[in-house]
Amino acid sequence: MSERQGQGVDRRLAPAALATLATSAILATLAAGCASVRADRAIAVASGSVSQTICSGTFVSGLDPERVYAETMRPQPGMGLVDWALRYDVDRERGEVRTTVAGGFASRAIHRDGLGCVLVHEAEPALPSETFRTAEAAVGPATPVEPANEALRAALDRAFVETEGEPPLGTTAVVVLHEGRIVGERYAPGYGVATSIPGNSVTKSVVDALIGILVRQGRIVADRPAPVKAWSDPRDPRHAITVEELLRMTSGLPFDEEQGGWDASSRMWFLEPDMAAFAEKAELDAPPGTTWAYSDGGYSILARIIRDAVGGHPDDVIRFVRDELLRPVGMQHTVLESDSTGTPIGSRAMLASARDWARFGQLYLDDGVAGGRRILPEGWVRAASTQTLDTGYGAGFWINVVQGGEVPVWGIPWGMPGAPRDAFFGRGYLGQ
Repeated sequence: MSERQGQGVDRRLAPAALATLATSAILATLAAGCASVRADRAIAVASGSVSQTICSGTFVSGLDPERVYAETMRPQPGMGLVDWALRYDVDRERGEVRTTVAGGFASRAIHRDGLGCVLVHEAEPALPSETFRTAEAAVGPATPVEPANEALRAALDRAFVETEGEPPLGTTAVVVLHEGRIVGERYAPGYGVATSIPGNSVTKSVVDALIGILVRQGRIVADRPAPVKAWSDPRDPRHAITVEELLRMTSGLPFDEEQGGWDASSRMWFLEPDMAAFAEKAELDAPPGTTWAYSDGGYSILARIIRDAVGGHPDDVIRFVRDELLRPVGMQHTVLESDSTGTPIGSRAMLASARDWARFGQLYLDDGVAGGRRILPEGWVRAASTQTLDTGYGAGFWINVVQGGEVPVWGIPWGMPGAPRDAFFGRGYLGQ
């Protein structure tokens, strides 16, 4: 069956007229200084973003589509310009979500069991035969662990309390580990111990781990030029970019996540079938190693490097992620979504249960060792948590050594005031 949901459209107006009105509204809002922005591209990005996000939220996380839209899509910058004209259709039988804006700008995302969701472009996406599922028995109790410590119980309670007049917390899950064991956890209604939750840019921390595994195996050398075919000409200034510089965001590639629906990252995620190929075309803003700039494109390139290093086929990368990271760490409710070519979306698209995210964090807390087995090379965790230039960023992780100052462009603090100076953490959109 198909369930139609989303924002209502005034059916007295023809779709073409609605599209004109939507475009006019966006153009009027952009005004001077943004005249070069293509409003049609921004609307197409909004449509693709809704299809992808609602598909993942509905079919991977098992949430109500209306809730997914309200909590993750409506708050995004620029959505208010098209919200009134946007409709999405969730087809549970076919496992897909279709979205239109003012009757046009159609997009479609399809769910593949054990693989997550993928946006469909002109050609049908690659369909791997492998999945991320692990066969081991469930790890940990089937119900949330209630803290024995009263102070911890109160802290978990506070994490879910919304205060009138304050920005919403929107907390969905908290898991607290002590010495490798869960000592307390709490979930919002509709979420539980097996709910796969999107990590958004925390996925970059996972890419750091996957690169580390390949370094340990001798398949990649971090301080040598990245094996990117498009940059193979020594005369290309990008030829000198190393794998480590991509991890540390000092590649010289431009800051690409800054304008909501019309920045390079949004175009890459929702309009491009081959994200790494798109990212590889970016020109340098600075010589490699000299400047820090947040780069989703750099992590898409790293994802392609991972795929190439393990065999080149989508099934190869799925087996690698599952067998070399998920299974030994004990991550059982995790998927890493891919673009249409089967390359993982290394910058934003891993979904995992809160317990799985906690287990991943424990891997770094234990210096890259899980179950007595070394997963990451010695010194890899220390490198990931070591300051890059004068920033609050390490390699795939944010660090807490910078007290004061803000992330360029975004205007948010580098670290976590009040947390220990040696803390380091993954950070994702919506507060992961």
